[in-house]
Amino acid sequence: MKSRYLGWKSIPIPVMVFILTACTGEIRPSDNTKKEAVKVDAVSSTSSGQNTTDVEIRPAVKDVELLTSKGNQSLTATLQHGKGFSLYVFENFTFNEATGRLSLSSNPEYYVDIESLPSEDDLAQLEVAGEEELSQIGEVFNYSGELVEHPLGFADLYLQTSGEGGISDYIVWKSESGAAFLFRLHNPKGVEASDFAGPILVSLSTVQSE
Repeated sequence: MKSRYLGWKSIPIPVMVFILTACTGEIRPSDNTKKEAVKVDAVSSTSSGQNTTDVEIRPAVKDVELLTSKGNQSLTATLQHGKGFSLYVFENFTFNEATGRLSLSSNPEYYVDIESLPSEDDLAQLEVAGEEELSQIGEVFNYSGELVEHPLGFADLYLQTSGEGGISDYIVWKSESGAAFLFRLHNPKGVEASDFAGPILVSLSTVQSE
């Protein structure tokens, strides 16, 4: 079932509280987040004589303004590099370059695994794989398409389920350049859920290929 509002009527109240925190405007990136990259021309030095390409230069440190329940707050994010991609990571989070896992430093049970996808990956096959994976936890809901008031804005595939262990998401998302990524997100139930949800989604919206 496809819904722009993440099926709140069918989700238990504790889960709905988390989704409201993550997706309805308590925390969102400023307009500057989407304009972070500065493009410069670079000529390939390979012997094949490739044409001039655009290389994106991103600042090593960036201040991101977030709208929270306490008002506007400016948080510092540092550029981190994974396998074939980069993203901005906030102070209270830890990124593992080798595994592509971004987690809450105070509790690594709150995490998202980031994977760069080949351009030829079949979305239908990814959907089947995601449904099989999440069905082990509970009923799977499909929220693919436009994501209202959500930092990611749009997802080619957005599967979500919830259970005693919290909320799990399986998301296929494309950056502005068209590069595709798979996000496996796990948000346990607990007092740290809101501290994790908003900043992690903003970080994911800054993922770019390298």
